[in-house]
Amino acid sequence: MPSLDEYARAKLSSLEQRQLRRTLVETDRQDGAIAYRDGRRMVSFSCNDYLNMSHHPDVVRAATEATARYGVGSGASRLITGNHPLFRELEGRLARLKGAEDACVFGSGYLANLGIIPTLMGPEDLILADEWSHSCILAGGAISKARQFVFRHNDVDHVEELLAEHRAAHPRALIVTDGVFSMDGDMAPVPALADVADKYDAWLMTDDAHGVGVIGGGRGSTHATGAQGRVPLQMGTLSKAIGGYGGYLCAAEPVIDLMRTRSRTFIYSTGLPPAAAAAAIAAIDVIERDPEYVALPMAKAGLFAELVGLPAPESCIVPIVLGDPARTLAASKMLEDEGYIVTAIRPPTVPDGTARLRFTFTAGHEDSDVRRLAEIVLDRVLA
Repeated sequence: MPSLDEYARAKLSSLEQRQLRRTLVETDRQDGAIAYRDGRRMVSFSCNDYLNMSHHPDVVRAATEATARYGVGSGASRLITGNHPLFRELEGRLARLKGAEDACVFGSGYLANLGIIPTLMGPEDLILADEWSHSCILAGGAISKARQFVFRHNDVDHVEELLAEHRAAHPRALIVTDGVFSMDGDMAPVPALADVADKYDAWLMTDDAHGVGVIGGGRGSTHATGAQGRVPLQMGTLSKAIGGYGGYLCAAEPVIDLMRTRSRTFIYSTGLPPAAAAAAIAAIDVIERDPEYVALPMAKAGLFAELVGLPAPESCIVPIVLGDPARTLAASKMLEDEGYIVTAIRPPTVPDGTARLRFTFTAGHEDSDVRRLAEIVLDRVLA
């Protein structure tokens, strides 16, 4: 056996023994929360399409019309082929939604963080990142070669301790955190982080991938926490509540101009397909005009949490931590047998000993399904 294959098989065997091997499951997602697996109609409680925008008729129509008019691809980097008018419109709409001067769209949320952070920070600088931040935040910090410290989750006192000890030795400092944490569903203490950032002349950046579209009237964690105008770097994605694909940064005009000039993941990546830009614009239209629809995912999450005896959620993500990967996989399989898709989340996505069922709620979930799911969880998971 070639050494590469032997290495891969050994790694996979080790992961299998620890219940940590991952597999892809063919799933046909439909409108609302419906999905089909092996011909079975199921209800998914594991999708980040919180507003079901990927199937919203206005969004699908915008994407279809853009494809028919402009084709399926952008051809090259936006700096090479020229800036398509749809990109300029989308960036203006994102900036308005987030209360910023300008915006820059990237190929994905992961690419955004890998481009934004190294553009702003270098080897002489200081980065403080929440320990539960998404992996692309930590990866962006590593690429920058700045001195990076991880602070205890949502612990503003720890942030201040680190700044008091290390800030003076570095010309620039960045505090970076998820706005809504993807595996726990809790929000960052954005106003308190803004206070400590102001005190130590640090820049604050939030990754609002799971906040935009569903909290703060659809404007995300900065607005939900009353910190409008206090977060100079508001990053997020177009792939969750907005329903399509891509990432963005909303910031002041000179910061955005710097991204377009120096961010490697912007300069050296092909622009989004025109359909993705048009779909995002249409999704933002829905978010801005229909606050009652935007409020639905949080209402569904709140109903589930109340029924199973959990605290009121801060987002439409509700985890139930079971600890052991094997137990978590068994619970996920049991729920699938009952007709519900609830993915088991295991290390290294979450820390050792915190394997969990991660429930996500969308506008398309029926209250009857939420209630039945809660009954099953109470009787067969939490009993």
